[in-house]
Amino acid sequence: MSLGRRDFFKISALAAAITSLGGAPETMEKRNDMPYRVLGKTNEPVSLLCLGGAHMGRTSLTDDEAVALQRTAIDEGVNFLDNAYVYNNGRSEELMGKAMRDGYRDKVFLMTKTYTRERDGTGAQEQLEESLRRLQTDCIDLWQVHQVMEPHEPQWIYERGILDVMTKARDEGKVRYLGFTGHSRPEFHLEMIERGFDWDTLQLPVNAVDHHWTSFEKSVLPEALERNLGVIGMKSLGGSPGQFVNSANILTARECMHYAMNMPVATVVSGVETMDKLRENLAIAKSFEPLDEEQVEDILAKAAPIAEGGEFEPYKRKTVA
Repeated sequence: MSLGRRDFFKISALAAAITSLGGAPETMEKRNDMPYRVLGKTNEPVSLLCLGGAHMGRTSLTDDEAVALQRTAIDEGVNFLDNAYVYNNGRSEELMGKAMRDGYRDKVFLMTKTYTRERDGTGAQEQLEESLRRLQTDCIDLWQVHQVMEPHEPQWIYERGILDVMTKARDEGKVRYLGFTGHSRPEFHLEMIERGFDWDTLQLPVNAVDHHWTSFEKSVLPEALERNLGVIGMKSLGGSPGQFVNSANILTARECMHYAMNMPVATVVSGVETMDKLRENLAIAKSFEPLDEEQVEDILAKAAPIAEGGEFEPYKRKTVA
C-alpha cells in the first residue's frame, strides 16, 4: 500500500504510541513451547493463547470433537479457557465440563461469564450455580460480567446487586477472580473502571484496525495497565468469522494474532472449530517474537484502508454517544 506523507506520519505516531505502552510483556516461562505471561495483579500464569469457548458449542462439532479440541489445546500448552453462560444455550459450558474430566480441570485456568438483560444479582447467582454444574467444578478461576454494551449497563451493574453476588461468590470460594468484558464502546469500559469496583481483569478488542477507529487500545488499555488489571485480548481477527482475514483479505491470521500478542496483554482469545485451525493457532502463538516498530508500522498501514466506517468491526456501536 502506498501511503501519503500525512498518512505515513500518522502510522508512525500510532506505532510510537504502541511502543510507549510497553509492548509485549515478558514471557515468564514456556510450557511445551507455549509462552506464558502474568495475568495482571492476580499474578496467575496464563498461556499467550486462550481457547475461545463459543466455538466449542457450535453444532458443526460433535461432543467428542469438541472435547478432543480442548484437550489437545491443553496438552499443547494452553491453560486459559474462555466461556460464558449464554454461549450456545449452555452447550459450550457443558462440553467444556466434559473436557475437564480425567484430571484436565487441574491443568487449566477456567473462565466463564454471566449475562442477563436486567443485570440483576438474582439472575447472576442462578447463572453461577448453573455454570458450576455445567463445568463440573466447584470453583471458577475467573468470573466476568459479559458484554457490557449499552450506556445504562455500567450503572445497572453497580446498582442492581451483581457486584454483591460476585463478591460473595469470591468470599465463598466459588470463584477466585472477577472481571468484565465488552466490545461495543470504550467509554463503557472506562466507566466500569472509574466507578471504583476492584476488578481483577477486563476483556476488550485488541487488533490493528482498532487503533484507527473508536479505539479501545488507545483509551482503555492505558487505564487498565495503570491499575495492573489482567488484560484479555479478543477480536484479533475482527468480527466472526475473522473479518480482516476472510472478508477484507488484507492481513494474514499470523499478522493479526502476532500484532495482538505484541500488545501489553496477558493472553489473546481465539476460537477454533477444526483441529487444523487449532494447530495453526498453536503454531502462531508458539512462534511469537516481539515485533519491532517497522513491523508494527507495516501492519497498521495495511489495516488503515479498512478501518473507517466499521465495516470490519461490526461489534462496535458508533451511533451510541
